[in-house]
Amino acid sequence: MFNTTAWNRIRYGLYAPIYDAVADRTFRQPRCESLAQVEWQPGMRVLLVGAGTGLDLPWLPEDIEVHATDLSPAMVRRISQRAETLGKDVQVAEMDAEQLTYPDCHFDVVIMHLVLAVMPDPARGLTEAHRVLKDGGQLSVLDKFQSDGHPAGMARRALNAITTAIATDITRQARPLLKEAGFMIERDTPVLLGSLIRALLARKPACKPARAPEQ
Repeated sequence: MFNTTAWNRIRYGLYAPIYDAVADRTFRQPRCESLAQVEWQPGMRVLLVGAGTGLDLPWLPEDIEVHATDLSPAMVRRISQRAETLGKDVQVAEMDAEQLTYPDCHFDVVIMHLVLAVMPDPARGLTEAHRVLKDGGQLSVLDKFQSDGHPAGMARRALNAITTAIATDITRQARPLLKEAGFMIERDTPVLLGSLIRALLARKPACKPARAPEQ
């Protein structure tokens, strides 16, 4: 059986040297718009999932605790280098987004930028993000999405067979994925190429306190 996770580790290791040249300028403004939707507070503990080369780091507030993960060792090295260049204290780890090793309810914010469309199982990745978020925690998503109103047509599915092997899935639907994982969507903003690239802010609902038994 073809191992998509292993292929992602290999191909993003190959992409690492040229990733910034392709992704930085194109997605810089969308990244900023996505991060601007987060309700930041000093002291927040923040996780960047599938952080790539760390292109989100320059646009994060200074007064937060930052952790960053990526599946590719080459990307992890570049995140560390970028953090050092920026003078930021970032805890970096090689980690599969579908199998995070952090404890439950550990982060105030999880950022998933340009990762859901390349994960073998995005539903599992979102379940993990939901697990490690505190109650009321925020999820920032930026990615390429098919319209939520209808599934991909035959032509798009045919093209997707090619784009998935090279880079990204273009048939995934944002709202069904996030809602199925238990998130409440608060903002959904088209940020590039019409509505193809969207920035969504979602929240893990706070648990309701147990109702006291009637006397």
